Amino acid sequence: MPAPEKSDVRSIQARCVRLPAKAADAASISPVVESLTLSRGDDDLLIEVRAAAVNPSDVKAATGLMPYAVFPRTPGRDYAGVVIDGPDGWRGREVFGSSGDLGIRRDGTHATHLVVEADAVVEKPGSISWEEAAGIGVPFVTAMEGLRRAGIPKAGETVLVMGVNGKVGQAATQIASWHGARVIGVVRRAEPYEGHSNSSVEVIDTSAADVAARVREITGGKGADIVFNTVGDPYFEAAHKSLALRGRQILIAAIDRIVPFNILEFYRGQHTYVGIDTLGLSSVATGAVLRELGPGFADGRLRPFPIRPNAVYPLEQAKAAFMAVAGSSRDRVILRPSA
Repeated sequence: MPAPEKSDVRSIQARCVRLPAKAADAASISPVVESLTLSRGDDDLLIEVRAAAVNPSDVKAATGLMPYAVFPRTPGRDYAGVVIDGPDGWRGREVFGSSGDLGIRRDGTHATHLVVEADAVVEKPGSISWEEAAGIGVPFVTAMEGLRRAGIPKAGETVLVMGVNGKVGQAATQIASWHGARVIGVVRRAEPYEGHSNSSVEVIDTSAADVAARVREITGGKGADIVFNTVGDPYFEAAHKSLALRGRQILIAAIDRIVPFNILEFYRGQHTYVGIDTLGLSSVATGAVLRELGPGFADGRLRPFPIRPNAVYPLEQAKAAFMAVAGSSRDRVILRPSA
């Protein structure tokens, strides 16, 4: 007979980063650390957070660029930690996850503890550190949801990733090459692909080549079956002209919201445009996306982003972490509650 589990914890005093109100700009973000009581429901888990990522969306929400963000609140969408209370069989399990509503419409992950639905979490592979697991969330969920919606690429298909060295670009490259697709990356200046891939990645430097012409040349005139446009309007026309017959363009961001749109070329090319906003995914829906990626992380064909020691901050230095992200750091920035 297994030993009975200890009595329920149910509630705990947590140290939480708090944003009291919307800030005018990134420099005005003024997080404080406060003690709050967290309580779980019957189907929830109470998690001791070992690491939590800071995403660009956390900064945007703090500065009012997401009108549905509520204040005061605890920010944070991504996390990794240990379950300390929950339904039978959960206590002690190491998990990670992400969410479109945590840290936006309800209190999030930048805290010592977190309450989240049991269906939202994913088992953390033992080969991945807490910080690495916390850094998986938003970039990989965005990439996977885009490729799911557009159609998971098949062996022999070509995926063009605009902004390939960004975190979503690297995640999309990993997933596409995991499924056997050929990946071509696009960068703004002469630099190689920086991330992991399961096959070689040819890189097009926009400062030295016409993207669409080079894609046609590389693919023997066919074009790309999928264009994952992580940047938005600056690459919209090049992405459009790079598409193969029945090609799909995935869009996740915008700088200027309005772009010229050639309807004739769109329907004659039989193209599909897919818009992805992971803020629309609940914690449970996000967990389902991450579970599809689990086998890849377990066997090493997918790899978490490397975490640099100088990109890890304690809760009390949350402002510095937010400023690093606002400053377009290429590192994955992590809060470690125990640091």
